[in-house]
Amino acid sequence: MTSHDFDQWIDRRQTGSLKWDDAAVLFDSADVLPLWVADTDFPAPPPVLEAIRQRVEHGILGYPSPRFLAFDALAGWLQKRHGWQTDTSWMVSTPGVVTAISVAVQTLSQPGDKIIIQPPVYPPFFSSVQRNGRTLVENPLILENGRYRMDFDDLARKAAGARMLILCSPHNPVGRVWSAAELKTLADICLANDLIILTDEIHGDLIYPGHRHIPLATLDDAVAKHTVTFMAPSKTFNTAGLYTSTVVIPDAALRKDFATGIQTLSIGKSNIFGIAAMEAAYLHGEPWLAQLLPYLKGNADYLAEALNHQTPNIKVQVPEGTYLAWLDCRDLGLTPENLASFFAQEAKVGLNNGASFGSEGVGFMRLNFGCARPLLKEAVARIAQAYAARGF
Repeated sequence: MTSHDFDQWIDRRQTGSLKWDDAAVLFDSADVLPLWVADTDFPAPPPVLEAIRQRVEHGILGYPSPRFLAFDALAGWLQKRHGWQTDTSWMVSTPGVVTAISVAVQTLSQPGDKIIIQPPVYPPFFSSVQRNGRTLVENPLILENGRYRMDFDDLARKAAGARMLILCSPHNPVGRVWSAAELKTLADICLANDLIILTDEIHGDLIYPGHRHIPLATLDDAVAKHTVTFMAPSKTFNTAGLYTSTVVIPDAALRKDFATGIQTLSIGKSNIFGIAAMEAAYLHGEPWLAQLLPYLKGNADYLAEALNHQTPNIKVQVPEGTYLAWLDCRDLGLTPENLASFFAQEAKVGLNNGASFGSEGVGFMRLNFGCARPLLKEAVARIAQAYAARGF
């Protein structure tokens, strides 16, 4: 079996990279180390690169047929990895999960409808609701002993009269992989109030030992009929720039409404390279992923141990999934603006400000550890040095 060297750093500067080439402007620092937006610094799996290479070498890049969208490969992956028996007729091709969530809000709810999210959570959840003229309802997660849980009592109260809930599973940014019991309780509340559940499961293949991702729609047929699942190979296989995602909708009526919205906006066409990459990833990417996951877990363990020891007022829990660490910096006593400045201007490390994930994220920062470990060690050294200089 081919061994992959994830310690190798590949220079992404001057490649049009959002993460690297926009960092100097975003963080107002020319030498900032960017560990923010959620793509990794690892090359995509060799079978994915080879599939794209073959498309290029063929030389003709015409319109792809809608009959060849790699849905069979995805269905096989979902069955093998998650025990989810899907039908390719349930699948709708979309140009990215964020776009697809916004379309689902537009097509499956009405202006003014109440839509529940669970902050601190991925910022586009907020904008997908608010920019589409819906009413945002927050059901904040509860932090207990360094671990987040859902507030089901609050959810039960707020679900009455709501139309929809947007679930992040696994959760970005807090790194929770929801248990079967948690998902069942959430689903029971939603079904009792006839809520549609939009579930973003884009991080569902990035799970660490002791935890298991459970697609919400696998709980039972009733839950599946209320569930719209969003997924893509982009986080797992680092293909975000190809803007290729899939929405899985078992219920025919919901699927028809969603697909009509996609067609109305004329955004249902697929990227020829994205199709090739998705098929290769789901058919041939598993051995690569089997090596990536322990490397990421090693990064997470190193990060938590190093920061908890060297910067004790910055608390880090190893996430259960994703390659995102949620740093609790509240004991530093800094405002969100000063906290962001401390990391970007003093530590020279570019992170996502927790305040952008909702008011519950104030005092936190999100760090992307999907990078070569030597780079992560450099980031930790910078943070520790700035921390010591401040005398926290």
